[in-house]
Amino acid sequence: MFFVLSKILFFLIDPLTWILVLFIWSFFSKSVLRKKRLRIISFVLFIIFTNPFLFNKIVLSYQPKPITLKDSSGYGVGILLGGMSYYDKHDRGFFGENADRFIQTANLYHTRVIKKIIISGGSGKLMVNEPDEASFLAREFIRNGVKKEDIIVERRSRNTYENAVFSKGIIDSLQISGPYVLITSAIHMPRSAAVFKKAGYKDIIKYPCDFSEFEKKLEPRSLYIPEASLFRDWRALIKEWVGLMAYKLSGKA
Repeated sequence: MFFVLSKILFFLIDPLTWILVLFIWSFFSKSVLRKKRLRIISFVLFIIFTNPFLFNKIVLSYQPKPITLKDSSGYGVGILLGGMSYYDKHDRGFFGENADRFIQTANLYHTRVIKKIIISGGSGKLMVNEPDEASFLAREFIRNGVKKEDIIVERRSRNTYENAVFSKGIIDSLQISGPYVLITSAIHMPRSAAVFKKAGYKDIIKYPCDFSEFEKKLEPRSLYIPEASLFRDWRALIKEWVGLMAYKLSGKA
């Protein structure tokens, strides 16, 4: 039920949905004053959610900073969370825009920072039956030179909470000692770290990657020229905020 409700909720948190609803509402309102107010609010929200400078500053205040782990550190395992690939209608796997998670995990393995990789990720689709993500990523790691025996596949999880619980079950059953390197996108790390801590991990090293924003030199155009593509980025950020709050309210973080 939590999984289904989360999918419905994430549709409602899209800023573009808010703007469209308010703007359409203004056409049906009989009050002239309300029409004006609704359109002003729609315009103000559009300016806010398409401003690159504002979005950059908010994301930088939320996502953790990059860290460096020494080569040959020899941590027992790196836990890679899914969410970087997809399947087409022929069930062929492809990497998506979050593929830096895969790249950084491979780098950590090849520089012997981590000894093994747990790939945690089933299918997050609600209405579509498709292969699990972890199996696709495992094949790609082997093609990348990772030894098959160093890959542990967790293919049941559909969300961050299940990532944490199912991965811990594997770690406990195999008696893998910590610390454990948690690998996910920087914007997803605060929610992931909170959930993993609540799930009983006592020795987690947070390794954020796939940074959606970074410190930039100020470009004057970023102060006043809107970018419509930021609607998608805001949706991802708000999803993290709402997801973290939902997990805390449900006792999962």
